[in-house]
Amino acid sequence: MDFSAIVTALQNPKIYPEQPGKVELVQTHVSAIFLTGEHVYKVKKPVDFGFLDFTTLEKRKYYCHQEVELNRRLCPEVYLGVVEIRSHKGQIFLGEGEGEIVEYAVLMKQLPQDCMMDRQLARGGITSALLHKIAAKVALFHANAATNTEISSYGGIETIRKNVEENFTQTEKYVGLSLSPATFQDIRENNRLFMQVKLPLFQKRISSGKIRDCHGDLHLQHVCLTDEILIFDCIEFNQRFRYSDVAADIAFLLMDLDFHGYPLLSTDLAASYLDMSRDWPLFLLLNFYKSYRAYVRGKVISFRLDDPGISSEEKDSALQEARRYFRLAHHYAQKLTRPALFITSGLIGTGKSTIARALSGALDLKWLSSDIIRKELAHLSPQGKRFEKFHQGIYSPDFSRKTYQTLLDRAKAHLAFGTSVVIDASFKKHIDRQEAWSLARQMDADFLLIECQCSEEEIRKRLAHRASDEKQPSDGRWEIFAEQKSDFEKVEGLSPDLFLPLNTQSSVENCLGAIFRHLLHRAGREL
Repeated sequence: MDFSAIVTALQNPKIYPEQPGKVELVQTHVSAIFLTGEHVYKVKKPVDFGFLDFTTLEKRKYYCHQEVELNRRLCPEVYLGVVEIRSHKGQIFLGEGEGEIVEYAVLMKQLPQDCMMDRQLARGGITSALLHKIAAKVALFHANAATNTEISSYGGIETIRKNVEENFTQTEKYVGLSLSPATFQDIRENNRLFMQVKLPLFQKRISSGKIRDCHGDLHLQHVCLTDEILIFDCIEFNQRFRYSDVAADIAFLLMDLDFHGYPLLSTDLAASYLDMSRDWPLFLLLNFYKSYRAYVRGKVISFRLDDPGISSEEKDSALQEARRYFRLAHHYAQKLTRPALFITSGLIGTGKSTIARALSGALDLKWLSSDIIRKELAHLSPQGKRFEKFHQGIYSPDFSRKTYQTLLDRAKAHLAFGTSVVIDASFKKHIDRQEAWSLARQMDADFLLIECQCSEEEIRKRLAHRASDEKQPSDGRWEIFAEQKSDFEKVEGLSPDLFLPLNTQSSVENCLGAIFRHLLHRAGREL
């Protein structure tokens, strides 16, 4: 039966068991959705876009059942089942009975549109506390989502590259229309380079169990904020899009917040998700997957330009929207291969090395330690203690200057190859901090100075413990604390985006959370 005839018939309120006063039709590129006020009847269009194939009735039946089963993971109360659509003596009706089954529809409760996340955003109804709850629901869903050998295989670089390259192939016809040739080329090259350079990261995501049976289409219009947080309409038609890194899932919602003009809310959500999941390496993938998600949206909306069933006004609106998504994809893509230089600062015993090592492990940074390099320059064992008087021997101003110059020279070499670096040192002098900041600008690298702080009582305890640890390369001790404190120059001359005072009496995990929250908010302010 002709699909358009089914669409026409389903706009008749009389065929519905609830007898609505009217039926509203909403069309997407893959579905015709009929709203009765009480229920939603969602019918899949007989289309084949390569990444989905609904061309046969059996396929549409299968994917209707898949849609119900998968979406019941996050909102079982919304997805009621699958309804048969029959034709008998020229009449279309719903449910069981005589006649031929000509189509299937997913039956859902109709959710209040005013409670959708995009509507609440427009009214200013999204608070940090609400974002925290959303992050908690998504993080818990990801933690419990299925994973196995088959699912994990979709996290392989071959699948990721296929997804990304498919986007480029399917949008070539829109180059010069939805996006410029230069933008297309830049996004493609940056994505390809990122996948090449970050191959170990993608492999580690598989081994750490981060490839899950996710939602796959997590954006603002699929989050309903009633008394409960309802997340619906996951991808059912292609396992390749649903079996993914959890980073790809949360990145869609973050990108959508950015797109709608709420980048700081996006960073709040991202920081809350990281705090709860403790999945710190996910941070490295956010721009990659946000760029991917924005590009997919630009692609899908561009498909509407080929739809003969929509008006020229709708096509013009779609064109403008697609261009905005592609511009956003480009913004993220430009950051993909940009390295970063982190430096610690602070008095002895404030936890600089602990934070530097933790940050290095979380982000796979090159860790450069002033304690180790200082002794290397003096031809001493890193573990050998060298208790010099303040500003004497290998701690003299001249030797310290040589140490810092070596640290910066080595950092420069790593940054030149696109490798991010954390320098673990006290950076107690303004000139040393400024030289590090100048190096970051010279190498076109992001920069952050983390000043570690804690109480003197805690410092005394830490230094006492350190003295008994033979593996510690630091020679810091309480006897020289007062002299170092008087010699420490206050951090000045850096914008708040480049400087983070960090209370290290909190747990290492909480300290990492504070660092990532700072980095995320800085990125949000750049949009």
